[in-house]
Order: sequence, then structure tokens, then C-alpha cells
Amino acid sequence: MSTEEERRLDFDEKKRKRMLSNRESARRSRIRKQNHLNDLVSQVGNLREENSQILAQVKLRSEWSARVEAENSVMRAQVMELTERLRSMNSLLGFLEASSSMVMEIPDPLLKPWQLPCPAQSIMASTTVFRR
Repeated sequence: MSTEEERRLDFDEKKRKRMLSNRESARRSRIRKQNHLNDLVSQVGNLREENSQILAQVKLRSEWSARVEAENSVMRAQVMELTERLRSMNSLLGFLEASSSMVMEIPDPLLKPWQLPCPAQSIMASTTVFRR
């Protein structure tokens, strides 16, 4: 064998080894890529599940908030009506005191309206009336 043939065989051997090395490197790269893709797909699934749980919690809290807002609106209406009733009572008492020369003694049940012998009239209000 001549030196030229040996160089050519040596070159071919190096080329073959380089090709095998490149193939192995490409195979490892494809495996890493596939593993990375699998991790990303798994992460997407986890994030979607977490997102749906958060959306469910937001929905529940929104419904609860709407109920509380409705209750608050009803209570505000009741406070306004009771305040108006109190103003009317105070106005009436002031008028009676002014028209009477003697000091009026207010009967005990009027001082404690929550203990009146007759049932108090309930106040009804619709929750939709007070929506902003």
C-alpha cells in the first residue's frame, strides 16, 4: 500500500468516525428536544388545570360578592326607611311638646321600639332596584 492509499484510508476512517459521531450527537439532540417538548406539554396541562381552578374560585367569589352587594342594598334601603321613620317620630314628638305647655313623659314602649307589643311591619325591597 502506498502512502497515498494510507492517507486516503486514514481520511476515510476519520470521515466515517466523524459521521458516526455526528449521527450520535444528532440522536442525543433529538432525544433532548423530545424530552423538552414532553416537559412543555406536561406544563401546559398543569397550567390549564390550575387556570380552571382559579376561574372556578373567581366565579364563586363573584357570586358571593353579588349576593353580599344585594344584601347591602336591601339593608341600606331599610336604614333609609328606619331613619325616615325616626325623623317623623322626632318631628311628631317635637310638635307635641311645642303645642303642650306641660312636659311630656314619653311612654316606656316608645323609648324601646324593639319591644313594642305589636309586631313591627317588615320592610321589603328588591335587590335589583338598587343595582348600580
